[in-house]
Amino acid sequence: MVGTLPAPVQDPATTAIAPSDALLAGGLDSADTSVTATLRVHGGHAVAAGALPSALHDAAAASIGDRSYVFGGAGQSPTAAILEVAADGRPARQVGALPVAASDVAAATIGRTAYVVGGYTLAAPLTTIVAWSPGRPARVVAHLPSPLRYAAVTAVGRRLIVAGGTNGTLASRAILRFDPASGRVSRIGSLPQPLAHAAGASLRGWAYVIGGRAGPASAQSASVLAVDPRTGAVRPAGRLPRGLSDAGAASLPDRILVAGGRDGQGAARAELIAMRPGP
Repeated sequence: MVGTLPAPVQDPATTAIAPSDALLAGGLDSADTSVTATLRVHGGHAVAAGALPSALHDAAAASIGDRSYVFGGAGQSPTAAILEVAADGRPARQVGALPVAASDVAAATIGRTAYVVGGYTLAAPLTTIVAWSPGRPARVVAHLPSPLRYAAVTAVGRRLIVAGGTNGTLASRAILRFDPASGRVSRIGSLPQPLAHAAGASLRGWAYVIGGRAGPASAQSASVLAVDPRTGAVRPAGRLPRGLSDAGAASLPDRILVAGGRDGQGAARAELIAMRPGP
């Protein structure tokens, strides 16, 4: 552990920002209530960086260049909003919209495009991968083999790795790779066990699946798994101090930052954990 957040939070939308910081937006507090807080994390210190226009949880965040964005999420109901969120206290502003309102989404950036994976509309889980670039409309560019919520998603090079997730009833073991150049989604491997609500991050050319749980009543995992993005092979890469699901994760230049999350007793956590996992 390298520090603490001002308050416990789970399901924060989390992204890396230059040069080596992270931005956290929204989430659920200790009372399972959505929050508006936006935080900038530098080292082991988290400071207030503004607020969202309304309380959100289960949104996703990604950075494109020197700007950060929050996609979807839910307060009382899911939203389609794409928000530009600054780390210096400037008000967040809507700059786009997803094709449908969705929470339980995950996102990662390749080049100048953010990809938003899966999600939930309150009526059904989604199979979509949505691409969005500043100044352009969001568009569906691929479909997953099956609907997914709460997947672990990260970018490694020019590919997106999608691991686990749930259709709302059953967690998945599938490790998928999406190639934006071809639009193809391929299954490249399997997790050791079904897993959802895990965090995804990348470091030194590997994808990492951090924590998670298999279902509503199952135990949180402390495992950190390394995924070879070329072959889909999985190997242990360390452990968290405790079992955690629903944590935020940011891929920083020399480490992975894990923020908040939900522990095995169902409580939101406030820890900041710096990891340098190795496959």
